[in-house]
This record gives sequence, C-alpha cells and structure tokens, in this order.
Amino acid sequence: MSFDAWLTLAIVVLMLYALVREVGPPAALVLAATVTLLVADVIDEGQAFAGFSNPAPITVAALYVLAGGAEKTGLMGPLVDRLLGSTGRVGRRDLARLLLPSAGISGFINNTPLVAMLIPEVTAWCRKRKVSPSRLLLPLSYAAILGGTVTVIGTSTNLVVSGLLEESGRDPLSLFEITPVGGVAALLGLALLVTVIPLLLPERRSADQAFTDQMREFVVEMEVAPRGALDGRSVEGAGLRHLEGVYLIEIERDGRMIAPVSPTTELRGGDRLTFVGQADLVVDLQRTSGLRSAQEEHLLAIDSPQHTFFEAVIGGSSSLVGRNLRDSDFRARYGAAVVAIHRAGTRVAGKLGQVELRPGDTLLLLAGRDFRARWRESGDFLLVARLGGPPPSATRRAPIVGITAVVMIGLAALEVLPILHLALIAAAVMIVARVLTVSEARQAIDLDVIVLIAAAFGVGAAIEETGLASTVADGLVDGLGPLGDLGIVLGIVVATLLLTEVITNNAAAVVIFPIGLAVAAEAGLDPRAIAIAIAVTASSSFLTPLGYQTNTMVYGPGGYRFGDYLRAGIPLSVMVVAAITAMTLMLA
Repeated sequence: MSFDAWLTLAIVVLMLYALVREVGPPAALVLAATVTLLVADVIDEGQAFAGFSNPAPITVAALYVLAGGAEKTGLMGPLVDRLLGSTGRVGRRDLARLLLPSAGISGFINNTPLVAMLIPEVTAWCRKRKVSPSRLLLPLSYAAILGGTVTVIGTSTNLVVSGLLEESGRDPLSLFEITPVGGVAALLGLALLVTVIPLLLPERRSADQAFTDQMREFVVEMEVAPRGALDGRSVEGAGLRHLEGVYLIEIERDGRMIAPVSPTTELRGGDRLTFVGQADLVVDLQRTSGLRSAQEEHLLAIDSPQHTFFEAVIGGSSSLVGRNLRDSDFRARYGAAVVAIHRAGTRVAGKLGQVELRPGDTLLLLAGRDFRARWRESGDFLLVARLGGPPPSATRRAPIVGITAVVMIGLAALEVLPILHLALIAAAVMIVARVLTVSEARQAIDLDVIVLIAAAFGVGAAIEETGLASTVADGLVDGLGPLGDLGIVLGIVVATLLLTEVITNNAAAVVIFPIGLAVAAEAGLDPRAIAIAIAVTASSSFLTPLGYQTNTMVYGPGGYRFGDYLRAGIPLSVMVVAAITAMTLMLA
C-alpha cells in the first residue's frame, strides 16, 4: 500500500475508535477525520466536501421536515387504539396488527420520529390495560428498522448509499430498487417478531411504572424544614404514615439511618426523608407544608399545578453524556427537576446530582407543561414523553401531512420527479400550509445527521482513491474466495452488521461502501447489488440499545436490560443476514 493508504487506514481506525468510545458527537468525529485527510493532502477540496453538494443530505433534511409535520399534527395518534383494540392482552395477532402497519409506514417516513410518535401512544395503551410495555416497544423498534429498509427513503442510510453511487458515476437508487432485498428481509424479520421474539422477551417494568405492577418505583428525597410545620411532630401526626401510593422508607439524621420508620418516630428539622412510590403522587410531597426538596441544587420546588411529569431518554450525542446534573446546571438550563434516573431496568442509586449520565438513561422529570415542546428537538433527548396525561390527538392539519406524503410517494414510484425534488416540495408544503413554522421546520432537521452524512463522503473518497479499498477487497476475496460468491457476499454483510452495531449506521455504510465496490469488481459481482446489501445491512441494528436510535429510545420506557437486546436481536440478525445474503446472490 502507498503512504496515503496507510495514513488513511490510521485515520479511519482512529475515527472508528473514537466513535466506539463516544469521545464526541459522531458528526464532529467524522468531520474531523475528513478535515485531517484534506489537510494531509490525501483528498482535495472537491472530494472532502462533495457530500455537502450531494442530493443525499439535502433529501434527508427535507424528509425530516415532513416527519416533523407528522409528529406535530399527531398523524399517528389514532393508530394505536385502532390497531391494538381494547383488550388487556398482547397476543400474536395484536402484535401483528401493530408491527405490520408500523413497518409499512416506516418505509416512507423516517423511523426515528415515527417511533418517537408511537412510544407515548403505546405506553399509554399499556398503562390503561395493565400490560407491560416491554412486550411491545422493542418489537416496535425492530419493526420500524425493518420497514425502513424496504424503500430508498425509509432511512437516511439508504439515501447515503444512493448518493455514494451517484458520486461514483452511477445512477442513484430508485424508490423501490432495494425492495427485493430489504422487503424479503423485512417480511421474514416481522414473521420472527410476531412468532418467536415474544417468547424471548421477559416482562419488564417500564420507566413510568411505580411500586405496583402498573407503576415503577421512583424515589425522591425531602427535608424537614427547621422550625417548620412538621418539626417536632411524629411521622403519623405529620400525615406521612398513610400516604396513598407513596411510602416513607427511611430517615437520615446526622449521618445515621432510621429504618424501618415507626409511626411514632419524631421528625426533626434537617431530617432527610426518602420516599418511594407512584410517580404521579410524588408531587403531593413537594406541596406538603414543612417539607422541602433535599436536592435543592437541581430540583424545582413544585408549588403549582403548572408542572407535570415527563420522561426523557438521553441520546448518544447528547451534551449531557459523561456529565452529572450539578455540573451541567440541569435545573437552570432546562427548567426541569430530575426526580429519578433509570438505567438498564433499575433506578440508579446515589445522590442524583452526582450521577454521571450515560446514553440510554431515562430521566423522570418534573417540569412546566411546555417542556416537551421546548426540548424535544434539542438533540439532548431522543425522546420526551409526558407521563400520566393523555397522548396528543391528531390536529386538523394532519390530513395535509398525510396527503402530501402519499402524493410524494406516488410520484416517486412513477419516477415523475427525482426523490430530492419531491422531498423539497413536501417540506415546502409543510411551511406554506402552516403545518410548521420556519423555526419548527429548522428544529425538525437533525443537523448532526446531516453533517455526518455530508462529511462522511470525504472519508469514503479517501478509502477509494488511495487504493485502501482495493487492498482490503483483495484480502476479502482471497480469504473468502474458496467459499465462492456466497462467502464473499456473506463476508461483506457480516462486516457491515458488526460495524453498524458499534458506530452509526451512516458511518458504517460509508466505510464499507468503497470496499464493497472494490470487492464487486474483483469478484465479478454486480456493484449495485452489493451497494443495496450494504444499505440494508447498515440499518439492521438489533443487538444493542445504542446501535440504532430507535433502540435507544425504547430502552428506558420499556424497562429493558442490555441482555434483552441480545436475546431478541441475535435470532433476528441471523434471519436478516441470511435473507440479505440470499437475495443479493440472486441479484448479483
């Protein structure tokens, strides 16, 4: 290999390491790699910034606006009750009635906002019917991922691969060109989700369940105000003995613990009281005269009905990752109180202000009723859902979004206009029809994803231009050649699958794409078939809660643990890999 090839390999390895270790936002890391390759004169300005003029990131941005319109108008609002009905159980037929339409819709609306819209609806349905949401949410995420692989606009990754094909001098992918591969994988995956996966998923307590089967255990610490209304009174006399759904479990006094707490225990000013119980009733403690928050540095005093509970899931690119509530000045920044933190199915112990936050952590918040509207598009939270309140219903502008989406899909299928043009027109309709304001449209676009996609083109160009892709391809063909085309295709698919589990799906596609084309040229396979296999596989992340955004979004609300993803994801991944490999061989 040439010096430039070795340098490119070193930079790509460092980029992948940084992505795996989450040392910074993925977009910043990929952009840094591209700029480094540019400064090192491995690629020129045109190659480094070709992605910023490529149709792929622009199309993705426009589709985000359309999805934002669907989310704001509550287009999916009536869907869940109609699909799941009024029964208090989740059978295979009920699961199929939810997953199949969700997967179908995901083929045309970005699956991340789709799942964000459906999670509050599904959890509200589960709460009413006393059903564990763990039976539905992870299958829902998987179904949305599978559905996104059916059309070229289903995920940003498909559009990235289409853009890379165009950048290499080939025609971009048409709307349904990936359907023979992605459609078969989706159908087989959905069949597995409905028949086998329910047997592998245990019932978990979700992040809005409390001390009972319906409600998860939440903890809040209060302090007895010195010379306040409760100072000197017994627990029973203070009215803390028989609180409905809330239990006083221990008292901390001068560094020692009093537990269990007797009804006759006398309260003293400065006592720290630890309560557990139903989240919706913890607010009553905040309003009790003589009690005050024991976490004043980041908790709000709830003294009016203007506050309510929210559940917020922290994303991998959130600025909160690696920081604690005190250092991030959470209260002042977000205007919200963290009542509890949940991770991997359990409440995080310790002082809330000192807990280092991680991707997938679910925060139970007390905040103003406009908290979701203010922060759902911030990028710090993958999901912001109100607890206890009714889910939003569809607004009168929802039909505008639905009709716009149907027309866009129809014209794209008939190839009347390029997908880029149709997506831009659809985004314009959202603004002109006043479904979204210009500000809301801008907030609906995930700029991190757009920058990552655009910057990644430079990394892909370096891998191809320096001969690194050809060298890796030669090694793959030599190593897997004795197994024939089956071994070569399977090697590309498995490599893509493993890479997409540890870095973002878009970055995985960009890294593997030039290698895939080089392999196709070396082995005499159809490059478009290999490109489609890479696109479908790069979005097929089922093994971890962090491999795909929708998996992270359901982690806390479903009360899942890391092993749940392996338990359900391994058989699903095997099925999907087999389907992608078989269909690719037929096309190649």
